[in-house]
Amino acid sequence: MLDACSYNRFDSNRSSARRFSRRGSDYFGDKGISMDERIVLNVGGVRHETYQATLKKIPATRLSRLTPSLANFDPLLNEYFFDRHPAVFSMILNYYRTGKLHYPTDVCGPLFEEELQYWGLDASDTEPCCWMQLLHAKDTQETLAVLDRMDADHEDDPQLREQDTMKKFGWEEDYFQGKRTRWMKLKPKVWSLFDEPYSSQAAKFIAGISVLFIFISIVSFCLKTHQSFRLPVLTGQNITMPGGMIQPSIERVSTEPLPIFGQIEMLCNIWFTLELIIRFIFCPSKIRFFKSPLNMIDLVATLSFYADAMMVRVVEDEPKDVVEFLSMIRIFRLFKLTQHHQGLQILIHTFRASAKELILLVFFLILGIVIFAALVYYAEKMEANPNNQFQSIPLGLWWAICTMTTVGYGDMTPHTSFGRLVGSLCAVMGVLTIALPVPVIVSNFAMFYSHNQARDKLPKRRRRVLPVEQIRLQARRHAAVLEPSASQGGLGGGSAIRRRNMPILIDQNCCGDEENHNHKHREKSENSDEGTNSSSTTGVDTVVKLGPSETAITTTVIS
Repeated sequence: MLDACSYNRFDSNRSSARRFSRRGSDYFGDKGISMDERIVLNVGGVRHETYQATLKKIPATRLSRLTPSLANFDPLLNEYFFDRHPAVFSMILNYYRTGKLHYPTDVCGPLFEEELQYWGLDASDTEPCCWMQLLHAKDTQETLAVLDRMDADHEDDPQLREQDTMKKFGWEEDYFQGKRTRWMKLKPKVWSLFDEPYSSQAAKFIAGISVLFIFISIVSFCLKTHQSFRLPVLTGQNITMPGGMIQPSIERVSTEPLPIFGQIEMLCNIWFTLELIIRFIFCPSKIRFFKSPLNMIDLVATLSFYADAMMVRVVEDEPKDVVEFLSMIRIFRLFKLTQHHQGLQILIHTFRASAKELILLVFFLILGIVIFAALVYYAEKMEANPNNQFQSIPLGLWWAICTMTTVGYGDMTPHTSFGRLVGSLCAVMGVLTIALPVPVIVSNFAMFYSHNQARDKLPKRRRRVLPVEQIRLQARRHAAVLEPSASQGGLGGGSAIRRRNMPILIDQNCCGDEENHNHKHREKSENSDEGTNSSSTTGVDTVVKLGPSETAITTTVIS
C-alpha cells in the first residue's frame, strides 16, 4: 500500500512516464535497445535526449555501455540519472555527435579533466583550437604544486601542521599510534625554529637574528676593502751603504683591514656555525641536508673562515690570493635570504620554470657571437686598416658579446665599411635575440607572483567536504542500527512507515515533491552499491521508527 506522499509523487509522474517512455514489451525486448531508439540522460537535473547509435560512436566508454539493467536507470521516467556537471556533459555529448571535443571556457581545467575521466574519455582528444586553454590549466596546476612545496604557506590548524611535520620526518605511523618519544617531540620543534621562519613567533625572531648577522657579515666584507678602513703594512730591510754602513729602510708594501673587522667576522661566524650544527643535528634527513644548495653554501662559507684563520696563524707568509678567494665565498651567503623572503623564492622558481627559454637564449647568443666575431675579423682584413684592433677571432668574441648585449664598452670598434656593416647587424640581432624570450620569463614570474598573492589573501581554513562514499557508509551504519529494533517490533511512540530497503531520514521542512524526487534518486544510487537491481526488485516491507521531527520517503517500484 502507498502512503499519501508517495502516491502524490506517483500520480504527478504518470504523465511524464507516458510521454517519455514506450510500452514495457517494446522497450525491454529480447534484442535490447535499437540503434534508432532515443535515450534520455538526466545529468545533474538537466535532461539530454539522443540516439543509442550516437552513444555507440565512441566505444569502451561509460555512455556506450548503457543498458536498462543499470541501477541508475529510472523505469518510471524512462531516463538514466547521473549526478555530474551538466554544463560539461553538454560538451561531452556534442563530442559523441560531431566527433570533436572542445574545451569549455567557463569551467575550471581540473574539473573538465575529472569529468572526462568519469565518462571514460581522454583529454588528449581535445581539438587543436582548445589546446592553449588545456595547457594553461596544466600550467596553473604545476604552479600551484610548486607553491605548495614552498615553506611560505603553512596550515593554521596546529594539529594538521603537526601531522605534516611528522610526515616529513617519517614518523607518521608512530604519531597516529601515539608512540612518540621525547626526541620525536623535540626534534621537529627545534627544526622548525631554525628552518621554517613562518612557523611561529620564535622562529621569526631567530630568522630575524640570522638575517641581521648575514647583513652585518656582507657589509663588513665590503667595507674592509675600502682604503679608509685599511692600515698600511710596513716592511723593513737593511741597506748596506758604501763604507760598510748598514741603514734600515722602511717601505709600505700593502694594506690590511682594521682589527675590528676580524672581530665582527668572528662573531658572525660563531652564530653561523651554531646555526649550521643545530640544523644538521635536527634535520629530517642528513642526505637531503647535504643535497640542499643553500646548506652547501653555508657549509663552504663557514669552513672557509676557519681555513683562513688557520692559514694566518700557521703559515708565516700566507698566500694572499688563496685567502682572498676563500673570503669571497662568504658573499654567497646572500642566497640564504631566499629562505626568509617569498619574492626571492618566486624569482628562483621563475628561472626554473623558464629553464628551456633561458637555454635557448644562451644557445642563440653563443651562435651569434661566434658568427659575428668571425665576420668582423675578416671584414676588417678586407680593407687596408692601420688601426685594426681585431687581430684574432677570440678578440672578436669579446666585441661580439658587448655588442649583442647592447653594452658597448667602446674599447674595440670596427673602422672599415664592411666592419661597420657587420657591427650594425650584430647589434640588431642581439636586441632581437634577447628580447624574444623575455616575455615568456616575465609571464612565468607574473603567474607565480599572482597565484602567491591570491593564496595569501585566501582564508587558510576551508570547509571540509566529505566524500560521497563516507556519507553512504554512515547511512548504512545508521540503517544497520535501526534494523534490529525494527525487527523486534519496537515502535516507541513514533510513526511506522513501510518502505523498500534502506530508510532515508530527512527533515519535515524538506518534504516537497522535488526534494522527494532527489532523495529517490540518491536512494537508488545507494541500492546500486549493494548489488540491487532497480528494474527487477520488488518492494520489501521494512518498519522504520521515526522521531518527532523526521519523516521518511517511500519509494515505489513499478514492475
